[in-house]
Amino acid sequence: MTRSSASLLPFFLPASGGQRYCLLHLPAPESGQKRSPRGGIVYLHPFAEELNKSRRVAALQARAFADAGYSVLQIDLHGCGDSSGDFADARWAIWRNDVHLACAWLQQRVSGPLTLWGLRLGALLALDIARHPPVPLSRLLLWQPELSGRRSMDQFLRLRLAARMLADNGQKEAPGYARAQLAAGQNIEVAGYTVAPELLHAIDDIDAARLAPTAPAVPVYWLEYSASTATLPAPAARLVQQWRSEGAQLHIAAFDDGAFWSSAEIMECPQLLRATRQLCGDWLTEPGSVPHG
Repeated sequence: MTRSSASLLPFFLPASGGQRYCLLHLPAPESGQKRSPRGGIVYLHPFAEELNKSRRVAALQARAFADAGYSVLQIDLHGCGDSSGDFADARWAIWRNDVHLACAWLQQRVSGPLTLWGLRLGALLALDIARHPPVPLSRLLLWQPELSGRRSMDQFLRLRLAARMLADNGQKEAPGYARAQLAAGQNIEVAGYTVAPELLHAIDDIDAARLAPTAPAVPVYWLEYSASTATLPAPAARLVQQWRSEGAQLHIAAFDDGAFWSSAEIMECPQLLRATRQLCGDWLTEPGSVPHG
């Protein structure tokens, strides 16, 4: 792998309730001169421990974007990573405000198109933000997007059920117990994360198929984990068909490195990086270009 000559700037961005930890990847200089960015990209990370498991792949892709001339801002949302606040205090509305802040901050410093890039639940957040973007957006880049907030939270809650089943102390838990506790207004602990009912219920209500306007108004670049490049999972295929019937510009590719966001080992996913480069080649090679049709 060629070593990137792009520069990396870590900093804390002042925000409501504290600070947000950010990493800014800047384009490499050209012939010793400062390089003007071709655009900006804001990265939205996935949920809970998936953030930590995916940091390596996200960093590699951010460097690749910076090498292509883009400024990339990675932000740890409120209560996540190295940002202020506890995960128990995280709320969907606060995360939306964090994204608005990140977009406005980057737009003030970078000319050219702005892209939202989200992974897993971060992709669903990007789709939600795209309904009423704080600044003009040129495109969305979605890595393995979660399309149903409720389905995503059900998968997350199963981590708690599995942990209880494997516990040596014999404590078992009925499948619906966690949701019952949340419905009663109580926080619960899942895989080391304390989750408030306000956050989980808000995510439950987010569904890509119900977001209005239903079809994103900007081009969408979608990378899906699949062993077959010709097949999408049924929920994704239905949504793609719906969006295309409404005139959405969709560009879709598959990768099969593995589910790096849940892997026990840190992965680098060269196939995903290569597929992203190929799928996004039109705007990576032509500054400011937005494809049509």
